[in-house]
Amino acid sequence: MLMTSLISNLSVDCIIFGFDSGKLHVLLTKRELEDEVSGQILFTDYTVQGHHVLEGENIDDAARRVLKEKTGFDNIYLEQFHTFGNTDRIHQERDKLWIARKYPMVTNHVVSVGYCSLVDSTKVKPDTQHQFTSWFAVDELPLLGFDHGIMIEKALEFLRVKIQREPLVFELLPEKFTLSQLQNLYECILGVSLDRRNFRKKIGQMKFIIALNEKQKGVAHKPAQVYIFSRDVYDRTKKEKFDILT
Repeated sequence: MLMTSLISNLSVDCIIFGFDSGKLHVLLTKRELEDEVSGQILFTDYTVQGHHVLEGENIDDAARRVLKEKTGFDNIYLEQFHTFGNTDRIHQERDKLWIARKYPMVTNHVVSVGYCSLVDSTKVKPDTQHQFTSWFAVDELPLLGFDHGIMIEKALEFLRVKIQREPLVFELLPEKFTLSQLQNLYECILGVSLDRRNFRKKIGQMKFIIALNEKQKGVAHKPAQVYIFSRDVYDRTKKEKFDILT
């Protein structure tokens, strides 16, 4: 059965993180509203990737739908991290104007279920179908709509805890990576500096991080050893507590 009606007070928002050029990025979509008479731009800002849940649709399925639409992928990391239900979520004038103009059926009190997603940003390139969608570094965010700044911060807090318990950072890296890239990613997310020698010693003890018989290609500096993460080996050898930092 085709589902077309949306639930006016229930939505999902996906905070999609990627890693590029030594920085953690989030995927945002430009929101622009024109005056119906003059054509003048009333405001421009950005939002995370979200949509209202459709009638008859499970919440997780709604999040996967949003993710598929924005990235083109089905099988990537996606997990609920927080529910946003404050009664003042829609308080900015531009948000009220946007809803009144674009979604008059939406109520003033919308509950949104937040999802955190991690992708290899080199594989997610906004195209002509997503011309208003762009990657932004999390420390250089543009003006955001609704409470999406709070959402991104909550998702970051969630991610910082999770990567110390599970090997989720590998979702953000290409299949083949260097140890410098891996350490840089941890430092970027956690906001700390890690001792290079201790970090590499720790990595050397992990059977699921496998050195390949090849090195970097096309780099100006001395090419580094290349590694892969083996989910299969991790699942077979993991301990009760994942510990990569201490």
